Amino acid sequence: MSEARESLPDLAAMTGYGARIAAALRPGDVVALEGGLGAGKTTLARAILAALGHEGEVPSPTFTIIETYAAPPLRLPVVHADFYRLEDPGELAEIGLDEYREGAVLIAEWPDHAGGFGHEPGCLAIALEPVGESGEGGRIAIARGGADWLGRLP
Repeated sequence: MSEARESLPDLAAMTGYGARIAAALRPGDVVALEGGLGAGKTTLARAILAALGHEGEVPSPTFTIIETYAAPPLRLPVVHADFYRLEDPGELAEIGLDEYREGAVLIAEWPDHAGGFGHEPGCLAIALEPVGESGEGGRIAIARGGADWLGRLP
């Protein structure tokens, strides 16, 4: 599994990083966003969605668990999921995640709560780590790509 580190000192850097991820996405890919509360997972998800053509608000799916975005207007259909509230990965079947994912990109926040996606060749895991005591220096993104990401890491 290859790894790439990226310094994201501000929102503009995060937006640019999201655009590079969006440009590399293919149907069936998973972008698994890892990091603590306030790490910037939803901010990065919003940047990816905007770069794929979404205009307007991107609500955090903390309470709905899943938000879907159609193509068109997006370049690819996207399922944005926040698994923070899942207590057991078995709950995914009840939600119907597999049906939502058909031909779509999955952006997953708190992927560990869903059992993880690292075993999938199309998974791009991105750990966001704060720089400085409270993140005042921005973030470091550590991207690890599955086999399908060889040669297209952001």
